Amino acid sequence: MKLRILLLLGFSPIALHCQTYTVSGFVKDTDGAPLPYANVLLLRPADSVQFLGASSDESGFFRLEGVPPELYLLQPKYFGYQSDPVPLEVRADLRIGALVMKEDADQLDEVVVTSQRPTIERKADRVVFNVENTVLSSGSTWDILRNAPGVIAGPESLEIRGQAATIYLNDNKVQLSQEEVMELLKGLTGDLILSVEVIPLPPASFEASDGPILNIRTRQNIVPGYKGSVRGEYTQAVFPKYSLGTSHFFKNEKFGAFASYSIAPQKELKVSDSYINYIDAGNDIYARWDTRMDRIARSRAQQGNLILDYNPSGRDQLKLTANLGYSPDKRSAYTLATAMRNGQGVLDSTLRTASVLDEDRLNASAELNYQRSLGEKGATLKAGGHYTYFRLDRTQDGNTDYFDPSGAFLRDFSFATDAGQRIDIYTSQLDLDLPVGSGNLETGLRGSFIESRNAIDYLDVNNAEPPFDIALTDRFTYKEQVYAAYASLYQEWAAWSLRLGLRAEQTHVRARSETLDEINNQDYLELFPTLYLGRTLGEKHSMSLTYNRRLTRPNYQDLNPFRFFLNENDYNEGNPGLVPNFSHNFNLNLSLDNTYFIDLYYRDNGRFISTLSFQDNVNQTLLEIKQNTQGSISYGLDFTVSKTLREWWQLYAYNSLFYEEETLLAVLSPQEAYTNRVSGLYSYLSNSFTLSGDGTWTGDLSLLYLSGFLHGSFKRSETMTLDAGIRKSLWNGRAALTLVAEDLLGRANATYTSRYYNQDNAFYSRPETRFIRLGFTYNFGNYRLGNRAAGLRNSERDRIRED
Repeated sequence: MKLRILLLLGFSPIALHCQTYTVSGFVKDTDGAPLPYANVLLLRPADSVQFLGASSDESGFFRLEGVPPELYLLQPKYFGYQSDPVPLEVRADLRIGALVMKEDADQLDEVVVTSQRPTIERKADRVVFNVENTVLSSGSTWDILRNAPGVIAGPESLEIRGQAATIYLNDNKVQLSQEEVMELLKGLTGDLILSVEVIPLPPASFEASDGPILNIRTRQNIVPGYKGSVRGEYTQAVFPKYSLGTSHFFKNEKFGAFASYSIAPQKELKVSDSYINYIDAGNDIYARWDTRMDRIARSRAQQGNLILDYNPSGRDQLKLTANLGYSPDKRSAYTLATAMRNGQGVLDSTLRTASVLDEDRLNASAELNYQRSLGEKGATLKAGGHYTYFRLDRTQDGNTDYFDPSGAFLRDFSFATDAGQRIDIYTSQLDLDLPVGSGNLETGLRGSFIESRNAIDYLDVNNAEPPFDIALTDRFTYKEQVYAAYASLYQEWAAWSLRLGLRAEQTHVRARSETLDEINNQDYLELFPTLYLGRTLGEKHSMSLTYNRRLTRPNYQDLNPFRFFLNENDYNEGNPGLVPNFSHNFNLNLSLDNTYFIDLYYRDNGRFISTLSFQDNVNQTLLEIKQNTQGSISYGLDFTVSKTLREWWQLYAYNSLFYEEETLLAVLSPQEAYTNRVSGLYSYLSNSFTLSGDGTWTGDLSLLYLSGFLHGSFKRSETMTLDAGIRKSLWNGRAALTLVAEDLLGRANATYTSRYYNQDNAFYSRPETRFIRLGFTYNFGNYRLGNRAAGLRNSERDRIRED
């Protein structure tokens, strides 16, 4: 029965092979001179959507191959020139002579100003954050995403409407842990980024476990030639930092290549103040612990990316993508000073802990994609495979000294751990997109296979009473297989549009801890429907209803029963008992004048996987662990405005009134359940300015306000972030200089408080959010070449996670 459901949602492609033809000719100006590297587009007459495209060579000659017999519009495109589309009926091979283009009458400086697209665009199912050639492009991709509308930068992840966002790069899922994602995005230079798509409710073609999506689109050539760039940036925060990067594009008629490399040596400071009030059986505070933690992390992460395109014909495309992330010898030095007082606030004793965490990380991935046009108008077949290898080696050494109130030494002991993780991920996918009536049908099959091997040793390094249970030394293995099939039908009629989708996923899981002698087997088949119903209300107004069902699988590391210690009293622990949670998501949208957008959303998160903190009032320890909540709901009202106020001033405002609720199992409290609630306001205001008549001076000013939020058992306090930047284009666009200042108000960091029943603890963490960054980019080669975004969605690597 399970296999039948998967096959019914799959497909049996029936491709009718029809005769195709070749269209060729020249592109010239009004004087008869050839226009090399002009884009020649074959458009559908009904909607002017591009069907095929090619570029002219040095002599202006172009050739379009694999053209099915049909009626088309043929239109050349060339910077500084204009032309009208030419009707063309293809019934045989055609040599049309010359397409003549005339110079554009507008001056270049006017073109720069009037053709500048909005920094932020609101579409039916997503928000597109265009960052190319803005001041944000001088930073890293992480800086761009932190400033994307509707995105909340939490301590462990980027969140959209209270859910951790899944990161995609050119429609390919970044299969990394949240911590690894941060390393990747911080190393990926912002000048490579074209735009970021914020997708709160993805359709059925995306994996059921994706949740909200941030899809990053990078730049790439579409016309023959070579261009490259080198860039450097200097950042002054508490410690100075710098990064260097280079990228190179090349394309000819059939072959394209993109390569980039960056290195970012960093020295970063993170300061955190925390407290724990230990409560006795009478609900009175009998001990107060206050801790100051300083962490200095030194790293030199490197990123390399390679994309190779090969187009053997007008109907076939082959793409190879490879990524390598390498972070050797990353060292984090922790210093903790704790003052322990009794219930009356009198100092009882102090302790000081110094620990060093050494890490070596390697993440390598390769992906091969093939796409073929099936001859039918708009029909395509896609196939692809992906492999990821992840390696982490981590050692930790620490020592704690205890002192009495007078400062006299009492005792000390040391601790050490040695851990390693190896993960292999294989995925394959087959997709078919067929035109059906006034819409299309998408179907696909997918398989993913994951194996995670983990080991940790707890060492007694001071030959005394061990601070940890040596028996916790463990070997943990996790194997997962997921088979999926989906179908999605989109149709339009009159003023209505409808998308219906269904995805089926069969999951097999086997997890085993040697020390705990625990085996966690899971085997389940789940269905994930999606619905989009839209209606236009005149020319500029519309409304839509969206629904989907999703799931969240635990990260691999969250399942490990391993511990990471700040000291012997404060540690994080994995939870092998985690199970997936399922959510139902609804969104009602009203768009007015294509400028004002109102969204009403509701989400039932089910047994949401959340980060919870529990203090043991008897043994005086604090544990942070991932746990399935008993239930979770969210709802809110969003109001968005995207408007050009002046020719030189573009405004985007996003405001959200929301309610979040989570019910957790209070395992160390007399009452078993506790419901954590928060109501609040999220407000984001972004201004983009063109500051000079020739468009070479641009600026950005943004303000983000968050009244508070939930983070598991914690409540996050109010924050406000003010950022500003300016960009100067130099030497006719060959270079750019940027200056950015972030967190000008010094209010970007929040306090997290967990206070209920016999639990009372909080922390205020302050990474280096206040800084000034100076960046410089120099382009060489044919740097005026056009750009494009790249294309198989992948999976599971984002669930690799380290604390």
